[in-house]
Amino acid sequence: MYNGKIIREEKHNDSQMHRVLDLALKAGRISLRNGAEIFRVEETIEYICRHYGIEEMDAFVLSNGIFLTAYSEGKEVYARVKHVPAGGTHLGIVAEVNDLSREIAAGHVTLDEAYKRLKEIEKMPAKSAVSQIFAAGIGSAVFCYLMRGNVYDALFTTIIAGLLQAGLVFISQYKVSKIITNILGGIFITLCAILASSIPLPFEVNLSNIIIGCIMPLIPGVLFVNAIRDVASSDFISGLVKLLDALLVFVYIAVGVGCVLGAYADLFGGVMI
Repeated sequence: MYNGKIIREEKHNDSQMHRVLDLALKAGRISLRNGAEIFRVEETIEYICRHYGIEEMDAFVLSNGIFLTAYSEGKEVYARVKHVPAGGTHLGIVAEVNDLSREIAAGHVTLDEAYKRLKEIEKMPAKSAVSQIFAAGIGSAVFCYLMRGNVYDALFTTIIAGLLQAGLVFISQYKVSKIITNILGGIFITLCAILASSIPLPFEVNLSNIIIGCIMPLIPGVLFVNAIRDVASSDFISGLVKLLDALLVFVYIAVGVGCVLGAYADLFGGVMI
């Protein structure tokens, strides 16, 4: 009976450890997929494991994967590799997971409550399509104005960027390649900007200012900043991968814009930008 009791207790402890590590892995996956930096994901996993009594744990996080192992009394009891496919950016989810990990570390959340909270966080919806379109239009217009565009440039930028964001929201429902999305986005922006600058109006409209403002919804700002922060934190593999990803997006946009401007110059004898 005594040996049986010890065995049951050991199984219970192993099961408890597995639940803790599954929770930590899930929290890390959700954060990483929604745009968190590498060090933040590692801290989240560490906070959760440390509070729930994991003796020794190693987490290795890359831009698209998490490697997690744990030890108890000198023997390995847990090892998992979790692939994390690239997703969008939802900093609200990242902030909620970060807050949850700190509440866990402070002892305010039980293991069952943490699982429940994490499921609720994962289901957090993105901003509505109307909000995204409005923000894209206003943000692009402000950037256009900061780049010495006039009020009329900003007005056209608001309309074109809003239409672009509406297209991006629609395309996001399907698995469309990032290459195709950004090239088509660059083409759409440039065509609309050329059309706006070609309309006979009593005021001047600058083509380059409109294009510069309208590309803002396509720019991977969070990805680029996270790449720099990862490199600064000595996470060179993930940082360089993210940096290359961001730079390639810039190239895709440039290809779309350049193709239209080149074709327009060939067909109509040049365009002033």
